[in-house]
Amino acid sequence: MNPNVPELPLALIKSYFEIALAEANVAGQSGEVPVGAIVVKNGIIIGRGHNQKEYFSDPIQHAEIIAIQDACKSTGNWRLDDCILVSTLEPCPMCAGAILHARIAKVYFGAFDLKWGAAGTKTDLFSTVFFNHRTIATHIEYDECAQILTNFFKQLRQN
Repeated sequence: MNPNVPELPLALIKSYFEIALAEANVAGQSGEVPVGAIVVKNGIIIGRGHNQKEYFSDPIQHAEIIAIQDACKSTGNWRLDDCILVSTLEPCPMCAGAILHARIAKVYFGAFDLKWGAAGTKTDLFSTVFFNHRTIATHIEYDECAQILTNFFKQLRQN
């Protein structure tokens, strides 16, 4: 982990969740599973993403992947070791792998992913000692992150 990435106040993390939720809303309004993510460096958002699997017919188009790609374009560097990622949902194994490869220092997520969670729910890729990079993943309970998913799937079942 990069010691140059300080602990953030809870109020600031929650403000980042609001921005990630705005991204999730864009996904949901497009018929995508409503997940949003942002990448932050020195207090500035350098990457944004929301699920676009249906739009691109591509299973890789997760919010976290898109936010990481956007951040890499913004910085001109694939190494994001002085950054944090905020996601409305616990990263899956694919996204956790991308986060580790990008060297992101910290991840904050607002809802557990009971089917695919790779930050402790199904597996924990962030706590293993087998990789050359460590990322700190922290769940911050943020009810809106779970609620947007619950509402989306409830509506989907009704239709």
